[in-house]
Amino acid sequence: MHIKELNLPEEVIDFYIESGIEHLYPPQAEAIEKGLLEGVNIVAAIPTASGKTLIAEFAMLNSILKGGKALYIVPLRALASEKMEHFLKFRKIGIKTGISTGDFEARDEWLGSNDIIVATSEKTDALLRNETSWMQDITAIVVDEIHLLDSANRGPTLEITITKLRRLNPRAQIIALSATVGNAQQIADWLKGKLILSEWRPTDLREGVYYADTINFVGSQKAISITSSDDGVNIVMDTLEEGGQCLVFESTRKNAVGFAKKLVRHVKKTLSKEEHNFIDVIVNSIVEASETEESKVLAQCVRNGVAFHHAGLNSAHRRLVEDGFRNNVIKVICSTPTLAAGLNLPARRVVIRSYKRYDTNFGMLPIPVLEYKQMAGRAGRPHLDPYGESVLIARSYEEMEALFENYINAKVEDIWSKLGTENALRTHVLSTVVNGFASSQEGLMEFMSSTFFAHQQETCNLLEVVEESIAFLLEHGMLQDESRLRATRLGKLVSMLYIDPLSAAIILEGLSKAKKITDLTLLHLICSTPDMKQLYMRSSDYTMINEFAMTHREEFARMPSPFKDIEYEWFLGEVKTAILLMKWINEVSMDEITGLFNVGEGDVHAIADIAQWLMHSTARLAETMGLTGAEKAYELEKRIYYGANAELLELVSIRDVGRVRARRLYNAGLTSVALLKQASVERIAKLIGQKTAEKIVKNIKDQYSTEEVNDSVDINDSVNTAYSSMEKKQRTFYDFDYIN
Repeated sequence: MHIKELNLPEEVIDFYIESGIEHLYPPQAEAIEKGLLEGVNIVAAIPTASGKTLIAEFAMLNSILKGGKALYIVPLRALASEKMEHFLKFRKIGIKTGISTGDFEARDEWLGSNDIIVATSEKTDALLRNETSWMQDITAIVVDEIHLLDSANRGPTLEITITKLRRLNPRAQIIALSATVGNAQQIADWLKGKLILSEWRPTDLREGVYYADTINFVGSQKAISITSSDDGVNIVMDTLEEGGQCLVFESTRKNAVGFAKKLVRHVKKTLSKEEHNFIDVIVNSIVEASETEESKVLAQCVRNGVAFHHAGLNSAHRRLVEDGFRNNVIKVICSTPTLAAGLNLPARRVVIRSYKRYDTNFGMLPIPVLEYKQMAGRAGRPHLDPYGESVLIARSYEEMEALFENYINAKVEDIWSKLGTENALRTHVLSTVVNGFASSQEGLMEFMSSTFFAHQQETCNLLEVVEESIAFLLEHGMLQDESRLRATRLGKLVSMLYIDPLSAAIILEGLSKAKKITDLTLLHLICSTPDMKQLYMRSSDYTMINEFAMTHREEFARMPSPFKDIEYEWFLGEVKTAILLMKWINEVSMDEITGLFNVGEGDVHAIADIAQWLMHSTARLAETMGLTGAEKAYELEKRIYYGANAELLELVSIRDVGRVRARRLYNAGLTSVALLKQASVERIAKLIGQKTAEKIVKNIKDQYSTEEVNDSVDINDSVNTAYSSMEKKQRTFYDFDYIN
C-alpha cells in the first residue's frame, strides 16, 4: 500500500514522503484496512521494528488534525524520553509534543497546550487522580508494551488506568502495541478492537543455538572460528568481523561487567582511528559524569569499543552507552535483560549467554518464552543489516534440542491480569472513589467489570478483595459512610500523593507513636512502607545492622522483638535501607556507599528518588493531620534530593553544583550564594576547575538577580526559590529487579 492512498491530510502525506516513507509494511497496511483511520481500536501484536510506532502515529495525527489530543503511554521513563524525541519531528507540521513522567502530585495543566502527551502509566494514573482537566480532551490513546498487564508491579496500575480512560473518554480510539503477546485476541476483545497479528519483519530474524563451534539455525548452520576458550567471545567476534554489532544478555550485573571486561582485548583490535577519536569524547563524558570505581571500569571498557549496561549505572552513563552504540562506535553491549524492555537498540546479533534467572524461592529457573522473544527481537538493524540473528548457547546436544523446543519453536505465554490481590487493588479502590468513578461497593464492582481481570475471570472473584480494601480504608479514616462511600480529606490527600494507603497508615501511626523524631526516625519510617523497595539482607549484614538497631532503638517508631520471628529480619532490611539514606544525606562518598551496600550508583539515585517522594508525602500527611515532624520532613526531602547536609542546601541549589563541589566550596569559606557572587572566577576555579567555575558563575547570574544575592539573603528563601523549580523535576519509579 502506497502512503499516497491513505485518507490523511496532504501535509501529513508530504511529511512522510519527505521523510523517506512511501510504502507501508504489511502489518501497517492491514491496520489501515481494518479501520485504523476510521477510529477503530487496534491491538498490534507484531515483531520489534515492524512498524508499530507508525501505526500509532497515523492514529494520533488523524485524531489531532480533527481537533483532538493524543496520549502515548509507556512503561519506562527512558522510553518516554525516547518517544518524546521521536515525536518532536512533527513540529514541521505544527504538532506540539510534551512529556509528563514526574511529580505525582502535580496536575501538569500546562501540558494541555500540546497535541501529543507522552507519559508513563504511573504518571497517567496520577494525572487522573489529580483530575487534570485536559485528560477529558484525549481522543487517541496509545498503550505501548501492552503485555505488561502481566507484570505484578506495573500491571494493575496499567489496567486500572486504561479502564478509567475508557470511562472518561468513551469515544477515544485505543491503540495497544506489543511484540510478544500469547493471547492478543483476548486483549483485542477486551478493548473491543481489531487484532493485527503478524510475524512479518523488515529484517529477517534467524534464531539459533550455538553448540560444538557451530550456530545451528532451522535448516542451516554457521561455523564459528575459535579464537578463545569462551564460546561467547567467539560468537561476538564473528559478528564484528562481518561488520555487525552485538548485544549480549547476561543474567546478572556482575556477569555483564565481567564479560565486557573479557571482551576488551579482543574488540579493541577491530576499531579504526576515527572510531577511537569518537570514543574518546564518550569516555571523557563518562568520567565527568561520576567519580566512582565502576565508572572508571566502564570508561576503560568503552575506550576499547565495549560497554556494559544495567540499572545500577547512573542515567548519564546509560545514555552515553546507548548513544555510542547507536553511532556504531561501541560495538558490543553486555546487558542485563532490562535493556530488552523497550529501548530501541537493535543489533546484528543478540547473544543470550544464560537462559536462567535466580529466584529466591526456587533457585535458578528458566526464563519465560516472552522474555526470550523480547531479547531475540532486538536482532536485526532495519536498513543496516541484511538479517538479524539471536543465539542461545548450549553445553550438550540434548540441551540444544531442549532450547529449540522450549524457546525458538515455543509459543509465547498468555498474559494474565494481576489485579486480584488487596496489595494491588487497595490504592485503586481509593482513587476510584476519590475521582467519582464509584460511590458504593456496588459501583466499585460495576467499575471492576470493565477491567481485563473481569474479562478473563468472573468479577465476583474480586468481591472479597474489594470488600477488604473498603474495610481497610474505612478503618484508617480515608473513606467514610459505608453505604455511600465518600473520600475524606485524608483519603483525597493520599490519592493525590500517589502512595499506597497502607504506606500512609504506617507513616501516620509512626508519627503519632514516636517518642522523639530524628532524621533516622523519619528515614526508617518511610523505609518501612510498601512503596519503598528495600535492600536485601546478606549474611554478612546481620551483625552490623543489628548492633546499629540496638544502639538507636529509641529512635524507631516501631521495633519488633529481636530474633523472635521473620518480622525482625524484615525490620533489619528496613534499617539497612535507612542507613544507606543516612549516608547519602550525610555526604558519604558514592564509592563508599556502593561498596558497603553492594549496589550501583543508579540504585542509590533510584532509592533516593523514591525516598524523596515518600518524605514529601510524610511532610504533607503530618501537616494535614496536625502531627509533629512536618518541618523536619520537609528539610529531609530537600537533603535527600541533593544528598547533602542542611548547611549545603543553599549551595547545591545552584545549577551544576553537586554535593561534592558544594562541600569543596563550603570548606573553602564560600558558604553562600552571596559569597560566591563576590568571589573571583579564579578563586572558584582553584576549587572546582576553570570550565565548571565559569559555568557556575553564569548559572548564579541566571538563577539569582542582583537584588536577591546579598549578605542579608535568608538561606531558606534561597533554597526554597530553587526548590520550587526542583519539585518540577521528575520523580519516577525505577526497576529494582536486580538490586541485591
